[in-house]
Amino acid sequence: MASSEQPEHEQHEEAPHNDDEDTGAQIAPIVKLEEVSVTTGEENEDAVLDLKAKLYRFDKDGNQWKERGAGTVKLLKHKESSKVRLVMRQSKTLKICANHLVLSSMSVQEHAGNEKSCVWHATDFAGGELKDELFCIRFASVENCKLFMETFTEVAESQKDKEEDKSTTEVAEVLEKLSVAEIKTEEKADEKKPAEEPNKEEKEEEQKSGVPASST
Repeated sequence: MASSEQPEHEQHEEAPHNDDEDTGAQIAPIVKLEEVSVTTGEENEDAVLDLKAKLYRFDKDGNQWKERGAGTVKLLKHKESSKVRLVMRQSKTLKICANHLVLSSMSVQEHAGNEKSCVWHATDFAGGELKDELFCIRFASVENCKLFMETFTEVAESQKDKEEDKSTTEVAEVLEKLSVAEIKTEEKADEKKPAEEPNKEEKEEEQKSGVPASST
């Protein structure tokens, strides 16, 4: 007798599709990007100071302070020449706000009425050409402002000895060149100087022997 029972049909539920599933397929990039080395111009310098601040310059025409930017101010010492320059860049764009050497003739002073700010004069090159500027820089704390002023002053004093040594060396080189030039001039003068005519006795000796007398 045939069974009336129907075989049970197994129901298979379709597994949900996972978009993040790794299929193992490898897709080659359309454009291959090459690694590019970026230079900042600071590779041969060591940072003596590195602080966050906001920089202002004094506008003589408008007789007011104008903001140059907020970012990082650094004092960078060159590894070979030992010269120190002040460089400040804006935080987001890295645009240069200030770029000048720290010289022995420079001095930094606290801004009147604000212990977190200080001012100084400099011949700046941030705009691509040398320009005399009066800068004011403001820090987040009094401690950072004092640290900046102390380091700036120490650097300026240290550059004085180097500038004096450089001047002495340049003078020595000039003197050496003058001395060489004088020697060469004397040699040329000796070459052009006519030989002294032999005296009466030398003439008589020359006539007898037929050999020219040597000039002294």
